[in-house]
Amino acid sequence: MERRTWRELGVPMGVLVPGPLNAITDVAGVRVGHVTLDPAHGAPQGVCTGVTAVLGPGLERFGRTLRSASHVINGFGKTAGLVQVGELGEVEGPILLTNTFAVGAALEGGLRYLMARDPQVGDDRPTPNLVVGECNDGYLNDLRLLAVRPEHAVAAIEAARDGAVAQGAVGGGTGMVCCGFKGGIGTASRRVPNSPWTVGVLVQANFGALEDLTILGVPVGRSLDPRRLEPGDGSIILIVATDLPWDALSLRRLAARTAFGLARLGSVASHGSGDIALAFTTAGEQAPAHGGGGALPTAAFHAVAEATEEAVLNALAMAETTRGRRGRVVHALPVGEVLTLLGR
Repeated sequence: MERRTWRELGVPMGVLVPGPLNAITDVAGVRVGHVTLDPAHGAPQGVCTGVTAVLGPGLERFGRTLRSASHVINGFGKTAGLVQVGELGEVEGPILLTNTFAVGAALEGGLRYLMARDPQVGDDRPTPNLVVGECNDGYLNDLRLLAVRPEHAVAAIEAARDGAVAQGAVGGGTGMVCCGFKGGIGTASRRVPNSPWTVGVLVQANFGALEDLTILGVPVGRSLDPRRLEPGDGSIILIVATDLPWDALSLRRLAARTAFGLARLGSVASHGSGDIALAFTTAGEQAPAHGGGGALPTAAFHAVAEATEEAVLNALAMAETTRGRRGRVVHALPVGEVLTLLGR
């Protein structure tokens, strides 16, 4: 059965207005690309993984930076590049999402991509700081095969486009599991109330326990099939894009509010979960976030919390039942059952 987002199913998500695509690409200049590695795409048996690339305007060439900040909700993760983001408040290249054992390969691919476009990178010019986020897809994907290679990261960057974003079991989300069901890549956006600005969120969702799963305030996980996969701690990487003209300090506050969107879904940021958010702005100018009072930041915090919640729910809604290594199967969220529970 064709998978559809909640809005396509007629389910209202929050109270704020989304952008026209309801995707991170509603922020002008933001692009997303995927490379999916599984047997259906020619990979060997046991491979169920991939790479997703997120690019802001100009980040395909070294030398352009965008103001950025990160926030660690729970630090059980193996990301690369966040130390310099925290020090300088900038992101300066493609942002890559993949599996835990592929951080190095994705980082090398990103570097190769930038070096191919500028022969002075790392020689007469400085060394780029690339951000790579990861989640452990080892239940469905054989991590030890090291299937993700640098060329896959290059291909994901080259595939990055604006417009609609593929969601579910695709790219870096191919092998991910969320709240006992098939997870993966999800996205959503919100217009910041009483402003011309937009906040978009893209997630790589691989976290949570079935019994905690809450959708629109309804604890649906307690009523769904208890024989589903018993998940581990998992992780989630959250990428927030905006055109708000904010500095890095305000962007860090924005990234931190993704935690409230996760809490609405029932997440408690478990001990072994790497829950990490990165926010960047495409705005060249800079203005105080709280000039004239706190109405604007409060509205933006509301927007990012709603977009985070819906992005995760879209990952669940769009991901299909997936078979991975050792014949393991992770089922898609039974949307029909959930709709019944929501209606009741």
